[in-house]
Amino acid sequence: MKRIFLSEKIVLLAIIANAVVIFWMSFPGWREDVSLKLIDDFFIFFFLIEAIVKISTYGRKAYFQDNWNRFDFALVVGSLPALLSAFLPIPNTSILLIFRLLRLVRLVKFLWFIPNMKHILVGLGRAFKASVFVLIALAFLNLLLSVISCQLFGEDVPELFETPITASYTIFQMFTVEGWNDIVEQVEKSDPTHSGINIAGIRIYFVIIVLFGGIFGMSLANAIFVDEMTIDNNAVLEQKIDVLQEKIDQLQRTLAEKS
Repeated sequence: MKRIFLSEKIVLLAIIANAVVIFWMSFPGWREDVSLKLIDDFFIFFFLIEAIVKISTYGRKAYFQDNWNRFDFALVVGSLPALLSAFLPIPNTSILLIFRLLRLVRLVKFLWFIPNMKHILVGLGRAFKASVFVLIALAFLNLLLSVISCQLFGEDVPELFETPITASYTIFQMFTVEGWNDIVEQVEKSDPTHSGINIAGIRIYFVIIVLFGGIFGMSLANAIFVDEMTIDNNAVLEQKIDVLQEKIDQLQRTLAEKS
């Protein structure tokens, strides 16, 4: 167990060091630095050796039964073209750039060392499944409102509502309640001939969007998501209450028999 713990510490240190190198290489003056590239290639090789050692230790079947191992193996294989480019004259194409960017995803390995990470991921998956229908309803509402807004304000404010796609982004921004009042002001000022009734109608229209999509819709999705994430804690509490209730019932039966 101590050897396994030490190997995990080494992998964790390698991930942190790799993160520092990748961060350093993101600066324009260091992107083509040969030394940093060699260090980054070393980490690709290191994680490749780690995968090979795990496969030889656990066996191919047992290794690939674990989702984390499959994900890790995919990252290692995806990083190999960037490693081979250091030894072979591979053209610097956009595909190779995508493979190089996979080294950023390698840092996800850091999540393995977070306590109860698998438990958290299970909760995330369950929360997403529970809230998926609310998200679909919000997406449909966004689509509907984007088409309506495009017809109403597309000519006056084309930068916000010219097309349904542009309008969809604007409506989503209003769902997040981020700067929605600025959008309303921009629509109001787009046509100086707007009467008081038109301005009131515009404000009511956008307030309804914020209320149903932003405050009600997003809050509902967030409430369902949080509830599913914490349901395991509630299950443990309910189990303890059931055990306590069983002990109380047993104590009452014992007292009844003695009396």
